[in-house]
Amino acid sequence: MNFLAQPDTAQTDGLVGWITGLMDTIGGPGAGLAVALENLFPPIPSEVILPLAGFAASRGTMSLLGAILWTTLGSLVGAVVLYYLGAWLGRDRTRAIAAKLPLVKVSDVDRTEAWFARHGTKAVFLGRMVPIFRSFISLPAGVERMRLSAFLVLTALGSLIWNTALVLAGYLLGQSWWIVESYVGIFQKVVVVAVVVAVVWFVAARVVRMRKARA
Repeated sequence: MNFLAQPDTAQTDGLVGWITGLMDTIGGPGAGLAVALENLFPPIPSEVILPLAGFAASRGTMSLLGAILWTTLGSLVGAVVLYYLGAWLGRDRTRAIAAKLPLVKVSDVDRTEAWFARHGTKAVFLGRMVPIFRSFISLPAGVERMRLSAFLVLTALGSLIWNTALVLAGYLLGQSWWIVESYVGIFQKVVVVAVVVAVVWFVAARVVRMRKARA
């Protein structure tokens, strides 16, 4: 009998079904693998994987501690892959890409680097607890060649806090684990709106500045 199925859903196909099958088959390592892939492919939502892992722990598919540790290990593995991708890109490639983008200047990259030099440790730690930024924060850390030991510690701590909260919620809610997705989804929408507003403001300000310069 499959204990991980959402009680209000007749079928467990698609993403939830895949995660369910993975955890049913290999337990904690399956949860870790799903989270590692979530870091590399952000459309796979942690707000689904982590509560499901908690629900699996409540049903005995894995232990609660195992669910937390395996998912945190998965977060770390995914983040390290992105860190090295950022390191491969490097500053020169990043600046070259920025120079080819419309409305973006190399000086924008310089300012971003200066900001990351001042706030990088806080950004990596807190970024692990913010949807969307959870994955992408590893890229600038790699580009700027943040000390790997510091990156690993900050990523592990931030991921541990986020994962523990969502796994525990799924564990306590049991068959109502999907409620976690609803609330975290609201948080994610707020983040998306904030990002869109910031991008629109940046583009508008840059266009106005360019028109003034031409005038």
